[in-house]
Amino acid sequence: MIEVKELRKRFGSIVAVDDVSFSVGKGDVLGFLGPNGAGKSTTMKMLSCFLSPDSGTAKVAGFDIIKESIAVRKELGYLAENAPAYEEMTAESFLGFICDVRKIKARDTIERVANKCSIENVLHQQIGTLSKGYRRRVGLAQALIHDPSVLILDEPTDGLDPNQKYEVRNLITELSAEKCIVISTHILEEVDAICNRIVLIDKGQVLEDSTPDEMRKTHGGNLTEIFRKLTTGQSKNAVGGAA
Repeated sequence: MIEVKELRKRFGSIVAVDDVSFSVGKGDVLGFLGPNGAGKSTTMKMLSCFLSPDSGTAKVAGFDIIKESIAVRKELGYLAENAPAYEEMTAESFLGFICDVRKIKARDTIERVANKCSIENVLHQQIGTLSKGYRRRVGLAQALIHDPSVLILDEPTDGLDPNQKYEVRNLITELSAEKCIVISTHILEEVDAICNRIVLIDKGQVLEDSTPDEMRKTHGGNLTEIFRKLTTGQSKNAVGGAA
């Protein structure tokens, strides 16, 4: 449901995304990994039609991100790393606003996503008064509000406590049966728990496109050790046994 072909994006002299290609199908939960500055968020912003690529293209749910960006937005739920929200609004009024923008009925929809994201008890609070974890879950509810076929989630469990992380991971696993999901995260145990595929990028280029099990067989060690090896050239032993 996502087909990425040779995407490239430059900011001045910096090539943020350098001919990135990969695909993700229905039922896949793809862990999109890389160190800070690797090009992950830039790639996701292009797939979400927030940025235009300098070259290359991609299709989301069969629609071209350049030629059919409105259709892409209808099929896509996007949770940005720093998801914007109107802090003076209550969580309920913000989600109602998103429903209005998407021209869908608010009442039953808000109840559905609030239940899925466990935010029923904060619906009447102003977003500006919520903890980081609850703000994150309101952002996730916003991404789910139109029941999209494709989800792109940038650090979906950032700021959540262990119980909240468990709930969100279970939700993602449940949703994956009928959707295509891309997750960017630095929590590698999360990748092991919910992702069946991994794309690892660094300096804007794809280093690995595989499954967690295949990566362990090919490179040895756990995902943290493999991540360090591929992105820094350092093994566990080379850095004095640090994980």
